[in-house]
Amino acid sequence: MKTAVITTAHGRHDHLRRQLEGISRSVTQPDVHVVVAMCDDAIAPLVTERSDIGRTVQMAVPAERLPLAAARNLGADTAIADGATLLVFLDVDCIPGPHMLDAYRRAAADPLHTDALLCGPVTYLSPPGPGGYDLEALPGAANPHPGRPAPQPNEVLVTAEYEYFWSLSFALTARTWSEIGGFCTAYSGYGGEDTDFAQVAASRDIGMRWVGGADAFHQYHPVSEPPVEHLDDIALNANIFRERWGWWPMRGWLEEFTARGLITWRGDQLVVTSVAR
Repeated sequence: MKTAVITTAHGRHDHLRRQLEGISRSVTQPDVHVVVAMCDDAIAPLVTERSDIGRTVQMAVPAERLPLAAARNLGADTAIADGATLLVFLDVDCIPGPHMLDAYRRAAADPLHTDALLCGPVTYLSPPGPGGYDLEALPGAANPHPGRPAPQPNEVLVTAEYEYFWSLSFALTARTWSEIGGFCTAYSGYGGEDTDFAQVAASRDIGMRWVGGADAFHQYHPVSEPPVEHLDDIALNANIFRERWGWWPMRGWLEEFTARGLITWRGDQLVVTSVAR
């Protein structure tokens, strides 16, 4: 399988450098690493300097929101045009474990799983020390997020819990990507587009798997809980999702925003309460 890793990026240059180093340490290298630079001219020289297989695709973006869904689609289209048959999406914050690509490839080559969404466990890292993360030690620090399944290496877990899909680290064949049709570009900014992607897969009877050994490590960056800095994006995208699927995603965040008086509900729509912000 010709394998492409696909990353979308805007800023987070140190995180991208560590990801590129992690890919260079992979037991098996991808054939190409497509990095979609969303209105960030500093990314192309960084990729050129740090990667022999990196290819940067520039994407102009609107000022108000990063079009993450459209950027992932562009990355996939670029990889497929280059002949890739296995697409591995990796968030810019994630460093791949040395066996991540091998685990995804094995699962994709198995007739039981080849047409499914393949999801890997992700460990959230603490802030790095002055010397950064020790990439050689990362595999021993694996402690996958407790909110997601974490199969053992060489184990593939069949699941029907599509609401747990996330876009931090996942893989699928180009054929399955075509069947799903990519990410819905009605979404922009943060939140909801990956849940929508999984719902499209479910509606088309595309299976979902958790792949043991396909570990990635999410680098630390400050976050707020709930993510109030993404309030407008989440409200907009939640309304789009509700209209498409008939239920609300990101329920925990929406309930927190409601409790804080940041959003209000008007029939089947939620509205940001500007006076409370």
